[in-house]
Amino acid sequence: MTSSELWSRETADRYDDEEAENSSAALEPTLAFLAELAGGGRALEFAIGTGRVGVPLQERGVPVAGIELSEPMAAVLRRKADANTLPVTIGDMATTVVPGEFTLVYLVYNTISNLLTQDEQVECFRNAARHLAPGGRFVIELGVPPLRFLPPGQVAVPFDVSDRHLGFDTFDLVEQILVSHHFTRDGDDGRYRRADSRHRYAWPAELDLMARIAGLELEQRVADWHGAPFTDDADRHISVWRKPVT
Repeated sequence: MTSSELWSRETADRYDDEEAENSSAALEPTLAFLAELAGGGRALEFAIGTGRVGVPLQERGVPVAGIELSEPMAAVLRRKADANTLPVTIGDMATTVVPGEFTLVYLVYNTISNLLTQDEQVECFRNAARHLAPGGRFVIELGVPPLRFLPPGQVAVPFDVSDRHLGFDTFDLVEQILVSHHFTRDGDDGRYRRADSRHRYAWPAELDLMARIAGLELEQRVADWHGAPFTDDADRHISVWRKPVT
């Protein structure tokens, strides 16, 4: 068992509804980006969850397999695709090995931050490299730590203030741990449901060093799935590392 928090059945059952704005048409740039990198080969999604990305990518003609720690999340995926169509192995993304080689391994939506230690994040890179065919690519989508918004003495940064949801992150700057706090209004009675999740944030340069340890080379880094340039103002990045052919 890794340090990743295990998602419950209750969370799995409402996950797709809560992430509806990141589904369907909004996913098109993500799917196009990943399909191009797969290049007609097989793709492996680490932490595939409910198949929010993996299922539509498979429907585009990319053979997809997945690794998922939470059995309830994988059970939701099974409502969309059977095991022959999209095989999923229950296990952690840092150490679990599945058969065969892949031209693409990908890890989206900040999920590498679910591994709460640097050692586990390094092992995740090594596991990606282990599965890649020569010339294959490892893709990560991850937010840039918003520490520039922290004035001296402040430890919290809001990321969403809307009618039905309040969200803010608190930071442990020594351990590189952030906790995302969510207050979600489910009904019209004024009551809010609280949820928290822990993450280890990492800078792009730190990820590049992890990639070098795993024998991977940085190929490109962009600010979004449309390929916008990565600049000082970017709040996230999509990074692509390549496994050398020789």
